[in-house]
Amino acid sequence: MFSGEFSLEKEGTVDWETLEPDAELVKLISFASVERYGFLPFEKNNQEIKVAVLNWEDVNVQNALNFLSKKFEKKLRIFPISQEYFSILLKKAKKPVEEISQALKDLEQTDNEKKKKSNSEVEKRKLNLEVIQDAPVAKMVEVILKNAIDGKASDIHIEPMEDNVRIRYRVDGVLHSSLFMPKKVGPALVSRIKILSNLKIDEKRKPQDGRFRIDDLGKTIDFRVSTFPVSYGEKVVMRILDKSQGLIDLASLGMKKRDKKLTEEIIKEPYGIVLVTGPTGSGKSTTLYSVLKMLNREGVNIVTLEDPVEYVLDGISQSQVKPEIGYTFASGLRSILRQDPDIIMVGEIRDEETAELAIHAALTGHLVLSTLHTNTAIGAIPRLIDMGIQPFLLSSSLKLIIGQRLVRKICSYCKKEKKIEEPDMLAMVKKELSRIPKEQLMEENLDVTGDNVHFYEGRGCLKCQNIGMKGREGVYEVVKVDDRMAKLINEKASEDEFERVARSQGFVNMKQDGIIKVLKGETTLEEVQRVTEDDSGEEVIQAKGD
Repeated sequence: MFSGEFSLEKEGTVDWETLEPDAELVKLISFASVERYGFLPFEKNNQEIKVAVLNWEDVNVQNALNFLSKKFEKKLRIFPISQEYFSILLKKAKKPVEEISQALKDLEQTDNEKKKKSNSEVEKRKLNLEVIQDAPVAKMVEVILKNAIDGKASDIHIEPMEDNVRIRYRVDGVLHSSLFMPKKVGPALVSRIKILSNLKIDEKRKPQDGRFRIDDLGKTIDFRVSTFPVSYGEKVVMRILDKSQGLIDLASLGMKKRDKKLTEEIIKEPYGIVLVTGPTGSGKSTTLYSVLKMLNREGVNIVTLEDPVEYVLDGISQSQVKPEIGYTFASGLRSILRQDPDIIMVGEIRDEETAELAIHAALTGHLVLSTLHTNTAIGAIPRLIDMGIQPFLLSSSLKLIIGQRLVRKICSYCKKEKKIEEPDMLAMVKKELSRIPKEQLMEENLDVTGDNVHFYEGRGCLKCQNIGMKGREGVYEVVKVDDRMAKLINEKASEDEFERVARSQGFVNMKQDGIIKVLKGETTLEEVQRVTEDDSGEEVIQAKGD
């Protein structure tokens, strides 16, 4: 146990969420030691230092704390802390702006020292390469990546501006400006990322694509990198793929009971086409991966064509198309049919040739999964016919269409009830509720009679960075292509007629599904309106990021 230099407090005696660690105290200890031993000093006075400790019974930790006590010549008060709160505290202590500022100072000093030594053009070219590989630049990239991971961002944007370099993170589908750096640092940052991604450093005239992988506290995280020449240099966008999060099931994605049951029934059939529709960034790939995870079992050969492969699934043959060498979705699909597949996933149907091959595969005994860019699920039918697909082939092969968008979820830590004052909003909600089958409302445990309609919002707290929203989920509409729908396809019926038949199946559109989630306290009415069709029928621009 501890010597007299320590005293141990009970758990729960500190409000870790609101605590701000003493910045001056934190600077006196290296973060390498903090992360290695799992402790962080957060407050001091004349007699003692308060320390948050993950595992205070570990002998190595005790030795490190004993050294800390002697170094500051003060008694330590030990406060046990959970991993969750320790991560929050560490994030506060490691403010990225301060780390970047220090790295910039180090870079400036290193750059000046090397310039004094460089006399020739050859030496100057060597200097540029050394700057790219310098510890300060590597540190800046590390801070940018770490800040994105800690903030649960899906994308990082490094953008050269006229006077500086802007770093933005996409969190829950919305871009937020986070850091600004001197303009001269931009090329070094881009070159460092190119080195990590095995891209050509000297090629700045055309876009490049690559990827790299890092380990963060035992988690493997992939970064998909895209460089793009712009007015003031090269822009870099990195998509973050955290494999440790794993793929979640349809219910966790936000699919309600009726739609989930229908989807699970259809994907058990041996052949046919299942389409997921929506604009870029609406979560189509995540839904397809979740379906593949359900279908992945011994005795089934699953082959995919993707652009690019985002998540590697064990037991599934995944291939990335390369249009620049003629390996497209269409040519790849022809080859897949010679691989004896049972289930085929095609990343996207972009043209008539790919659509025809997918239908041919479905009609010859394969289950085909794919995506299509349409605003609604029913809109996929006229879109495929417009591509040149014969209606009788489409009606024979198409089995299920899933339309979707992504909405931000209300933070569960600061959720509160909200009163809607606008009569038009309330009238719209009541109108949409009247069109939802009562049995579906009962399935979702919703009572909307009388004054039982409630709305919610997030106040904003530390957990959600005072935004009031944290995380995302899907709003869905699912259409089964039964005999009546097949007949309408052959007759080239209007979308209104398709919707009428779909509603007789219990169809609920995305807006209505969103309103169900609003009344369950999962999201806000503003979010649902933001990502679904407005009154004029024009699509509202939604947040990006699959």
